Amino acid sequence: MGPYWLATRNAVVSFPRYSCRQLEQIYCFKGQKVLKGSSKLTKKLKASNDTLNDKDLSHLLWWKERLKICRKPSTVQLIKRLTYSNLLGLDVGDFYEAIGIDACILVEYAGLNPFGGLRSDSIPRAGCPVVNLRQTLDDLTRNGYSVCIVEEVQGPTQARSRKGRFISGHAHPGSPYVFGLVGVDHDLDFPEPMPVVGISRSARGYCINLVLETMKTYSSEDGLTEEALVTKLRTCRWGEFGEGGLLWGECSGRQFEWFEGNPVNELLLKVKELYGLDDDVAFRNVTVSSENRPQPLTLGTATQIGAIPTEGIPCLLKVLLPSNCTGLPVLYIRDLLLNPPAYEIASKIQATCKLMSNVTCSIPEFTCVSSAKLVKLLEQREANHIEFCRIKNLLDDILHMYKNSELNEILKLLMDPTWVATGLKIDFETLVTECEWASSRIGETISLDGESDQKISSSSVFPSDFFEDMESSWKGRVKRIHIEEELAQLQSAAEALSSAVTEDFLPIISRIKATTAPFGGPKGEILYAREHEAVWFKGKRFAPSVWAGTPGEEQIKQLKPAADSRGRKVGEEWFTTMKVEDALMRYHEAGAKAKVKVLELLRGLSFEMQSKINVLVFASMLLVIAKALFAHVSEGRRRKWVFPTLAKSRRSKDVKPLDEAYGMEIIGLSPYWFDVAEGSAVHNTVAMQSLFLLTGPNGGGKSSLLRSICAAALLGICGFMVPAESALIPQYDSIMLHMKSYDSPADGKSSFQVEMSEIRSIISATTKRSLVLIDEICRGTETAKGTCIAGSIIETLDKIGCLGVVSTHLHGIFTLPLNTKNTVYKAMGTVSVDGKTKPTLKLIDGICRESLAFETAKKEGISESIIQRAESLYLSAYAKEVVSAKNDSELVDVCSNMSINGSDESHFQLRRIREGVAHNWTGSTNRTEFLQKEVESAVTVICQKKLIELYKKKNISELAEVHCVLIGARERPPPSTIGASSVYVMLRPDKKLYVGETDDLEGRVTAHRSKEGLQNVSFLYFVVPGKSLACQLETLLINQLPNQGFRLANVADGKHRNFGTSVSIESVPVCS
Repeated sequence: MGPYWLATRNAVVSFPRYSCRQLEQIYCFKGQKVLKGSSKLTKKLKASNDTLNDKDLSHLLWWKERLKICRKPSTVQLIKRLTYSNLLGLDVGDFYEAIGIDACILVEYAGLNPFGGLRSDSIPRAGCPVVNLRQTLDDLTRNGYSVCIVEEVQGPTQARSRKGRFISGHAHPGSPYVFGLVGVDHDLDFPEPMPVVGISRSARGYCINLVLETMKTYSSEDGLTEEALVTKLRTCRWGEFGEGGLLWGECSGRQFEWFEGNPVNELLLKVKELYGLDDDVAFRNVTVSSENRPQPLTLGTATQIGAIPTEGIPCLLKVLLPSNCTGLPVLYIRDLLLNPPAYEIASKIQATCKLMSNVTCSIPEFTCVSSAKLVKLLEQREANHIEFCRIKNLLDDILHMYKNSELNEILKLLMDPTWVATGLKIDFETLVTECEWASSRIGETISLDGESDQKISSSSVFPSDFFEDMESSWKGRVKRIHIEEELAQLQSAAEALSSAVTEDFLPIISRIKATTAPFGGPKGEILYAREHEAVWFKGKRFAPSVWAGTPGEEQIKQLKPAADSRGRKVGEEWFTTMKVEDALMRYHEAGAKAKVKVLELLRGLSFEMQSKINVLVFASMLLVIAKALFAHVSEGRRRKWVFPTLAKSRRSKDVKPLDEAYGMEIIGLSPYWFDVAEGSAVHNTVAMQSLFLLTGPNGGGKSSLLRSICAAALLGICGFMVPAESALIPQYDSIMLHMKSYDSPADGKSSFQVEMSEIRSIISATTKRSLVLIDEICRGTETAKGTCIAGSIIETLDKIGCLGVVSTHLHGIFTLPLNTKNTVYKAMGTVSVDGKTKPTLKLIDGICRESLAFETAKKEGISESIIQRAESLYLSAYAKEVVSAKNDSELVDVCSNMSINGSDESHFQLRRIREGVAHNWTGSTNRTEFLQKEVESAVTVICQKKLIELYKKKNISELAEVHCVLIGARERPPPSTIGASSVYVMLRPDKKLYVGETDDLEGRVTAHRSKEGLQNVSFLYFVVPGKSLACQLETLLINQLPNQGFRLANVADGKHRNFGTSVSIESVPVCS
């Protein structure tokens, strides 16, 4: 089930598919009627022969089409029993239930079983208990349906009367059901919102309009090519649906209609109709000008470098970020790759990443919250205390960056990238001021993590589970000062209940205990009846046979059978008294009053935060970007990638180009999917001033080189690190990669037709500032004519003057009288080893006519007899070419030995990290902070003394400085610690210290915090030049800190004085 498309005469519109064309929805009712085809809940069941109007008939016909695609046997049986009418209704029990068509959909897509089995005489019915409601809704929305939920009005009702009901909300694809979330104690998974998409055509190209109902925003982007438009459609929230190649193929598999008028205005009207919004609901335009921005990636380019995950293609996203970085940061990086930013934004992203690479202070966790989730929960006033704690953490992360001198610069640089991502332009000082106000306001109201000023009531006479169940759902949500009166009333009621139970039940218990009977004696105990939310006496055979005025008899006479909320007797063994029942009622009333007060405060806070929603959305996206970039820098440093030099276009009047020739130079380029840190990559140098015509054998690395160049150029113009030793990358206006083409039977196109269609799009979009990469051009047709077409394409690209690479096995192209001025011949090198030609994977000058076709076929398992016959046929048919190829091969061998670009050696300079911002401990009265200060002082003195001693003995080349950095409870190490040796001290909650050393500080911190009770533990660390020195200092601290009065958790490690790897300090590489 995919999104429902609406197409119009001027625009093709796509939006989430709902149950019918006129906004038919699945209705889930709690104890009431189920409706089909109408929004009026009070209609009665019509006779089956009632006449349906045209609108109702069209709805039912639509539903019949939907039910025809159901395949589950139980669903098919239910469908056979359906009586199609405009309305079906039925009274049901306490579950959320649906009947008729809705029941069939629940069984088919939500995995529910039909009620009443599969009896042929029953109306189709299905439903779920409240605990499974959200899972059921997720299953339905995931399959493209919208669901309307009807709840009962809470409160007392008159006997034999129906409870009031109301529509509590809707669940749409990308917009979950949030009613009642304010009062629960758990979070809600919130998917990214699903857009309504409109497409139109203008003189500049295609225009895409996106409307987000949840965010009440819309944006437009014009001037797109057909391929770039399809890429955007594939990466929308509903992008997993559809298999088409180009736009019509993407649209033809969906339902769509055409409409007249202005695309944006008509689309907004359609969205309001679709979601049932009032006409006066305003949508905010978040369009950011695309002027001077590179063209979005085409679908072929995005899939061939793994920007869109594709089977068999190395995924670029997976190497840009650590494996533990998921969710919103990954989506941001993906969207940035698919839609490269303007030069100014890319420069700021790179400047931000460079600062991040060098910070020495600890960094926040960067709380990531979905903007759509923020907007919907605050708009619906359903944000609970968990969400407010998360919002406060988000705001505090912003303020933490503002107050830290190193992170403050990063915060300022992130303002513009956040503006581009959100469409919100917010002043820096305004952001800080509003974050301070909102954080303070939340802190004044909400009980934050670790705060405990409201204990659960307790009693020594009955199970503590009772008070836990009754009070845990609302206590500890808001600060005590706001509910003092309610808490006092509750405490008084809890004491009265405990007193009543003590007076009425304990004498009976004492009497029973005093009675000794081996078998069949009296039994009794005070128990919590969880189902009835009551504390009752449960016993049997406790009444005396003769009333003699003994202790407990008076209380026994007061007992009466316990009854449930409807007045029905619970059982033969459950008893209570009037006093206990009155106390229970008073306690429940006090608890309900307190809970209502708490929910009022939470909803009131949501209302207050609505006025700051733009700041919250901006701040949440800023932290998503910060987390994504910090993660990228960490992974880039680990992989030993570098920051390229970005050269603005030579056409820009305000910037002088770095070189007279507009070119790209990448030294030490490696495939992005190889890990250079593991030493497995082959490096190439690409110095490109014009178009390359590339030849090389099968398996020689042509395709890998094109992918590597494409990825490096794309990463560079986005402001990211690149897999190279150094790089100069110009600001391209488009990057286009064409690899293999496959046929499209649905469109009636052969693979060569598809290739020509894609190359036509590439040529039409190419300018002097483009990077064009085409792999094995024209290989899908007859050789002679394919060679001529390829030659003509190369001439066209040469005339345009773009940079790029065109690879080919069509060696006849070199005999054509090509009219080219700037095209350079390049080849993938080969060497002769034991008489056999093998590829070197190195880029060289010249032409390579060796294909290694026979060797490749043999390697892949083709039989020896077939290979021998092929060689014989080749020699008989191409004797002259064989001689020519032999001479060319000898020339290539010479080139391989003399002109191979790149170097296998890497040179790094050893450096020490001297600068950073330490925490200010002045005036601290907190015990934990005092301990941190004392530990920092002791560690600095002990280690600095040792370093001076080693320096005097010339055991180290230069005097290192001990600079301790604190990693707080919600912080983690900066990227500058990656690959560097560190000594750290963990400050455990039990006031013991743990001393360690590591080359992976972030991994070690994560490992420690994963243990029970250490989730919020703090660390002190300092960086030293080399693992050997780190091991010495670790052992020194373990042995000497106890002498300073500190307690250690790993004293035994001090005995292993020489553990660790012996590494010469001078030889330890540290990336600079």
